[in-house]
Amino acid sequence: MAFISNTVRVEIANRVATVLLNRPEKLNALDEEMMESLPTAIADVAADRNVGCVVVTGAGRAFCAGGDIAAMAARETSAEKRDLSHVRQRQEASRLLHEMPKPTIAMINGAAVGAGLSIALSCDMRLASAAAKFSAGFIRMALSGDYGGTWLMQHLIGAARARELYFTGDFIDANEAEGIGLVNRVLPDERLATETRTLAERLAQGPALALARMKQNMNLALASNFQALLEAEAQGIMSTGDSADHKEAVRAFMDKRPPTFHRD
Repeated sequence: MAFISNTVRVEIANRVATVLLNRPEKLNALDEEMMESLPTAIADVAADRNVGCVVVTGAGRAFCAGGDIAAMAARETSAEKRDLSHVRQRQEASRLLHEMPKPTIAMINGAAVGAGLSIALSCDMRLASAAAKFSAGFIRMALSGDYGGTWLMQHLIGAARARELYFTGDFIDANEAEGIGLVNRVLPDERLATETRTLAERLAQGPALALARMKQNMNLALASNFQALLEAEAQGIMSTGDSADHKEAVRAFMDKRPPTFHRD
């Protein structure tokens, strides 16, 4: 496990980077150190050619309980002023997970609340423990939300349900989260890590260029018109069609064997 900070650790094995939120005694609530370290850790694995897939998870019994309320209380009694650019920089963690040219998976091992839920939503896929629970949570602290959750949740489950969850701050359990499409899959606690790892390694061994262009197209489709998407898909299919990975996939199909994709 690589040392990034006391609160964020990174491990890379078999082309999978696991980013661990590491404040288990505080349910991985986001304190100053974690908010500073997380974007750096994610940017590092996004740029690492030895990484083909990124998994984000929490230490202990929670994924992330959102902001550290004790730290908020301390800030209220201090003379510290909030700086917009500083707050925006911390939210780069969500943007990087959403936009990096690699698949990202949130392994949700427990509560995902507030900004913690937003971080999970910014990943491409979410696998949840049966014990996981979810809440936007911001309204309970009289906050409006951050880390991209208002955009991500509405696109994922629809505006009406997302607004209900944000405006009320209600908790939902893992089964309801799966039923409304908030998570991809709910797994027994003892199978969560194994099945997440299996999926992550499968994606990490895939054709990197095709996955990058596919993710780019998927993101563009959320915010563009159909004509713009067709143009992007045409450019992508031409570049991937000329790639060494495509040629290898065709040869492997003809030879009736698994493909071995190019690695930089």
